[in-house]
Amino acid sequence: MNWISNYVRPKINSLFSRREMPENLWTKCDECGTMLFHRELRDSLNVCTNCGHHMVITPRDRFIALFDGGVFQEVKIPAPTPDPLHFRDQKRYPDRMKAAQRSTQEHEAMLVATGEIGRTPIVAAAQDFSFMAGSMGMYVGNAIIAAAETAVKTGRPLVLFSAAGGARMQEGILSLMQMPRTTVAVQMLKEAGLPYIVVLTHPTTGGVTASYAMLGDVQIAEPNALICFAGPRVIEQTIREKLPEGFQRAEYLLDHGMLDRVTPRGEMRDELITITRMLMGLPPAIKGELPAPGEPSAETPAKE
Repeated sequence: MNWISNYVRPKINSLFSRREMPENLWTKCDECGTMLFHRELRDSLNVCTNCGHHMVITPRDRFIALFDGGVFQEVKIPAPTPDPLHFRDQKRYPDRMKAAQRSTQEHEAMLVATGEIGRTPIVAAAQDFSFMAGSMGMYVGNAIIAAAETAVKTGRPLVLFSAAGGARMQEGILSLMQMPRTTVAVQMLKEAGLPYIVVLTHPTTGGVTASYAMLGDVQIAEPNALICFAGPRVIEQTIREKLPEGFQRAEYLLDHGMLDRVTPRGEMRDELITITRMLMGLPPAIKGELPAPGEPSAETPAKE
């Protein structure tokens, strides 16, 4: 037995061998190609620290950063009929749903929650583009109606973050019917005199843009977000002309009067606090660190 080759060499190799690098520690920016460490990316709310490119962020992570102390309560959404058309393309619709639920750890493409931002009670709804491209199906329609009804019942403004590839083809005409349904829900807010603020994120397209995403009292967008009904490639192929630089991007729409603001994600919370308090007739928010909801504050003194 050669103890040097059978024992000593493997022992030395094990001490000096490179440890395997865990996956998902680094993310490559789609815009500039910079490799971003996962903690750095999380702290910047999925915004590239090199070029400012806004990557996809989940509704749950967005709400944690938005609400005071990261505290919010989810609103229960009525479940629609599963697979009403028994649709099948390369996969059955229920199989696609299960795959999306496994990959996102969410039940559907929209999350609705209540909470406070800068001590201002609001209702918030956000679409998850990672869940079947945030497509608008019956569940999304139910979610927006539930958000509007909760806002009217509690007298709170509604803030909606849109991110969608359009209607959900697996639900056919039932998906398209969510356009008038959500429009009626927005009208409920207007009749109640409550603000409806829309934050358009990348991308917001199709029937979502043609309905609730463009009906806000205030329209805000994240930088360089694609906002359109038909995409630029479809338009170019139809009219056979080259489109202007930056066409259908947030900055282009702001210059042409279709948006009120283009606000970076890191500044969005302060922007929403200012706008909601202004529209609700409340005094300006107190700047600085706020205690978590439920703790005594200057606006909510402790009971003796």
